Amino acid sequence: MDDKLQIFMEYKVKPEKESLYREVMAEIAAVLPTYEVSNFQWFSAFDQDGLFVEMFEVPTPSHYHTLKKWRTSKSHQVFSKLDECVKGGTEKIHCWAFQAKTDELDSRR
Repeated sequence: MDDKLQIFMEYKVKPEKESLYREVMAEIAAVLPTYEVSNFQWFSAFDQDGLFVEMFEVPTPSHYHTLKKWRTSKSHQVFSKLDECVKGGTEKIHCWAFQAKTDELDSRR
């Protein structure tokens, strides 16, 4: 069984800041590997304008808690740049960690 955590981040971007947001996301994607992030994916909602989701893996709960703190902070050099792009600021970034359970299904077959 894999102990990695799957992280989901979800937030709404101000329409007038979407261009800036896309530039900031390029910076964020570049810095995430320094936090041992792997399998980073970035999505926009098909049916909800301005809704974005990021999904990635981290190796430990400690990594998750650290990233959650920094990603919702206004003091991180890179991550804080999202504050002016996200509706309600960085405190409106929703972040959850999940553990894979698919292996449990395989063991029941």
